[in-house]
Amino acid sequence: MTTLSNTESPDSRLLAYGREVSTLLSSDSAESWVAELWTMFSGFMLAQKELGYSPEIANTFFTFKDLLGFFERVERIRNTA
Repeated sequence: MTTLSNTESPDSRLLAYGREVSTLLSSDSAESWVAELWTMFSGFMLAQKELGYSPEIANTFFTFKDLLGFFERVERIRNTA
C-alpha cells in the first residue's frame, strides 16, 4: 500500500484508498465476496455453541451487516459504470 504524508490533500488520500479498494475488489465479483462473507459468518455462528458466550457477538453481526452493505453498494456502482 502506498502511504501518504500528512501534507497531502484529503482528495489524494481518498484516491489512494480508492486504488487499494479497487485492487482488492478486482480479484473477484461482489457476489463472490458476499458468498464468502456468508460462509465465514455462518461458520462463526455455528461455532458459537462450542466457543461459548461472546459479548462481542452483536458487534460481529453489525460488522458483517456493514460489509454486506458495502459489497451491495460496490455491485450497484459496477452496474451503473
